[in-house]
Amino acid sequence: MSRIALIDYGMGNLHSVKKALEQVDTKVVITGSPQEVLKADKVVLPGVGAFPDFIKNLKKNRLIDSLIKTIEKNKPFLGICLGLHALFEESEEFGRHKGLGLFKGRVVHFQLPSDLSVPHMGWNQIHIKKKSPCLKGIKDKSYFYFVHSYHVIPEDNDLIATTTDYGNPFVSSIAKDNLFACQFHPEKSQDLGLKVLENFAKL
Repeated sequence: MSRIALIDYGMGNLHSVKKALEQVDTKVVITGSPQEVLKADKVVLPGVGAFPDFIKNLKKNRLIDSLIKTIEKNKPFLGICLGLHALFEESEEFGRHKGLGLFKGRVVHFQLPSDLSVPHMGWNQIHIKKKSPCLKGIKDKSYFYFVHSYHVIPEDNDLIATTTDYGNPFVSSIAKDNLFACQFHPEKSQDLGLKVLENFAKL
């Protein structure tokens, strides 16, 4: 059984993600150690809270280099919510803040008609734009659970795995090689979310 490192950056509740991963029969270790991240077979970076605090804590725990090396080595990597946002060059959340810069693009606040509330919270459909191993067995227009006020705008459209409509279409997941990162929360998305996690665990 492969070993998954679930990154502890000192924010948020990681146990819901850990519990969901364990439901698909994987060995999960919660760790804030850069060395443990590098040793792991697969890495999951979940995220809740505000982008600047998220990046600050990753730096404080010296996790950024190990994250970048993990992705550059093409180890299976799953980013959830802020774990998606962090992969891009910058975010406009509470000012302008640099991300990891692995992909060109930025994170922006929703600009929506007055009848739509922010954050975007609850169940919504994904529209599959390209195949990804993590989406195997997931049908187009399936529902997943969201809670966010910001979304990514990649410069490279080839990264886009799914979009979702909320006022306008936004990117709800990206995929490249063994990397998959999603705006929705698989750990809160019941059976289909578990399917995404199971697919990831099999990479």
